[in-house]
Amino acid sequence: MKFPQNDRTPLIRTDFVNDEAWRRVVDAASAASTDGFRAKLYVLDDRSFSNADPAALAEAANTSSDHVLLIIADSSTMNNAEMPLLCVDTIPPGGQFRVIPEHLWGVENNVSLANMDFSEFAAALDRDGVFRGFK
Repeated sequence: MKFPQNDRTPLIRTDFVNDEAWRRVVDAASAASTDGFRAKLYVLDDRSFSNADPAALAEAANTSSDHVLLIIADSSTMNNAEMPLLCVDTIPPGGQFRVIPEHLWGVENNVSLANMDFSEFAAALDRDGVFRGFK
């Protein structure tokens, strides 16, 4: 598994069942917030990532790139109306939580720039394990 060497966070497609669902996820994840902020994403639509294990992706990213965060669009993302994306910490590899696309920009911007830690977002999850913003 190879990750691009750039300053954008990978948005990795691991479910290849529904191309229309994937397009909706990419559009939602890439959309600007009401204040004009966007997640800086590099879209990886590569079948070599099909059904990839998130922990294995985090380990690979940790050893082969400078990415501190991965965003994964898996079957849970594709089959849920809220499209909760899986955020995976690469340092240390494996910490996970889900975020709705509307709040992805905040997670991606702050974790990537080290303004906030992954754990600060993970501590603010709703009961179902999804980050929907700070309350």
